[in-house]
Formats: sequence, structure tokens, C-alpha cells
Amino acid sequence: MSAPTITTAFTELVGVEYPIVQTGMGWVSGPELTAATANAGGLGIIASATMTYAELEDAIVRTKKLTSKPFGVNLRADAEDAAERCELMIRHGVKVASFALAPKPELIARLKENGLVVVPSIGAAKHAVKVASWGADAVIVQGGEGGGHTGQVATTLLLPSVIDALGGAGNTSIPVVAGGGFFDGRGLVAALSYGAAGVAMGTRFLLTSDSQVPDAVKKQYLERGLQDTVVSTRVDGMPHRVLRTGLVNALESGSPLKGLTAAVQNANKFKSMTGMKWQQLAKDGLNMKKASDRTWQQIVMAANTPMLLKAGLVEGNTDAGVLASGQVVGMIDDLPSCDELIQRIMTQAHERLDALRELG
Repeated sequence: MSAPTITTAFTELVGVEYPIVQTGMGWVSGPELTAATANAGGLGIIASATMTYAELEDAIVRTKKLTSKPFGVNLRADAEDAAERCELMIRHGVKVASFALAPKPELIARLKENGLVVVPSIGAAKHAVKVASWGADAVIVQGGEGGGHTGQVATTLLLPSVIDALGGAGNTSIPVVAGGGFFDGRGLVAALSYGAAGVAMGTRFLLTSDSQVPDAVKKQYLERGLQDTVVSTRVDGMPHRVLRTGLVNALESGSPLKGLTAAVQNANKFKSMTGMKWQQLAKDGLNMKKASDRTWQQIVMAANTPMLLKAGLVEGNTDAGVLASGQVVGMIDDLPSCDELIQRIMTQAHERLDALRELG
């Protein structure tokens, strides 16, 4: 590390060098990518939703062997074994617990009393206020440009609305990290100017040399433009930003019944692969339904998602899988290491800050 840091409330909270977060991406952010990000001075996050309990423990142990720096684990708050996974993180001294859905206040309290920093991802100002009142230490705000499950509001509007709801720039009750559309130092400075305490990136870290995604799949990402993603509800029943592929186009134009039939088949494959029982899948589905307004058809489709992502991101079979991606894919044309990427971002950020000072 050689680029000067920018100290924020978030870097001080989690103990990292730079205000940059690598988000938890299913099948993508395992020990290698997480540790590489941590060693480069950012916060790396393991994605555990596609892992069994045993696989998560192995991933944590492997990550600890690869880095001595702080890192996090992303969990599904509505998973049946969420509490057990939190206890696992406590035992292994994981620094950050990241959640795609807001964890219950009791779970937040349990994690915090054992020294973990709790960082839910939220998509609306009212959700940020709620989790802050429950004791969350920070939030990640993802705008509509982001990959995977996303909302409709652009980062440039969602971010300031959240910051204002939490008390205003420079006076937020908890640090806010901005996600959706970030890939360079200019974006970091822009986020900081809104009052954010850092940026979170998924697609940009997926497209690094430290990412374990097959090279042929990375090549497909690098060839895409700004118009080559689509927010589809046919993947798992919820708005999901993915690359336009033959499969996605077929899902978008095909009949819902065919999509549901394929979803049931893939859900069965995921059950067999993870050793989960139908009873557990049903309980997870019920929890998911309680936490959102999804129909049962959407719940079945949601169980289908891990297999579609695995086919594309792990097996490289993009004809049978989907590739989650932010719109930012159209701005990326190389595969630096995590260290090279973070150094580049921080150098650019300081150059922009110097230029802005000259304007003053």
C-alpha cells in the first residue's frame, strides 16, 4: 500500500486502510477474493448464502490463513440457521457481519456484544432509519445501477435521501457506504461529497485477477456496454440486474409457466447439492415470504437462483446460467489485481480532491 488513505467514520469503525468495500457476491467472493481485498487495504466480504454451514466455516478458516486484516461475512437474515452462522462468526473472530436483509434487533445485539460490526444493506431511507434504531453500526446503500437484486432509485438520489434521513451530511448517526455504479476514484470522491463514508463495489471486484470467476466469463463481461444489462423479474421473481444473455432473453420472452417449471427443477438440484431438506427449503421460503411480499411462485423461483448463478459464474456455462452485473460493467475494460485496483482508485481520488481545491 502506497497511496494515502482517506480516513472516514467507516474506516475507523471496521479498522481498514481505505474506504472501499468488496461486496458479498454469491459464488464469487470466497476466501481468495475476500483476502486479496483485505490485504489491499479494503474490506473484503465472504458471500455465505450459497454455502452450507460447514463450507462457511471452511471459508472463514481459509480466509484467516490468507490475511490477518479485518474481513466480513454476508448472511441471509431470513435463513433458518442465521443465528448458528452468527455464532460461528463470533467463535472465529470475524470483524463484520453484513446482511442483505435487516437482521432482527436481538441478533444485532448478540453480534455487537461480541465485538462484530453489523452492516445491513438497504434500499430505502426508511429502512436505514429502522436498522439504525435497532443498533446497526453502518449501512450499505445500493442504488438501481447495482448488480443482483436492486431497486429502481438511482444512487445519486437514494444516497442523499438516506444520508438526510440519518441526520444529514457530516452528521449521520451511523456511517453510510454507497453502492451502485462505482468503479474509480471519481466515484469515491462523489460519494464522499454527498456525505458517504466509503463506496461498495461488486462488479468491479468480480472483474479482477484475484476473482475466481472463469476467464471466459470475465471476457464476456469486458465485452459489454452500458446498455447490456437488464433488470429482470423472470430470474427469481424479484428485480434482478443481470447481463443480457441468450438465457435471460429467453426468460424475458418465454412463458411464466415454463420458467416456473425450470425453477422447480433447479431448486431440487440446489437442495441435493447442499444437502438441504425440503422441510428446510420450505421454512426458508416461509421466512422469505414473511420478510417480503413475494408470492409462492416467486419463492420457488428464488430457490432457483443459486443454480442459475452457479452455472454462469462457477461452471462458465452462460447458456444455462445467469450473470449478475451492475450497469458499471460498460465502464470496465481490464482485470487488475485487488491491490492495483484499490491503489488506482485512491490515487485518482486524491488527484480529484487536489483539482477541486485548486478550483476553490
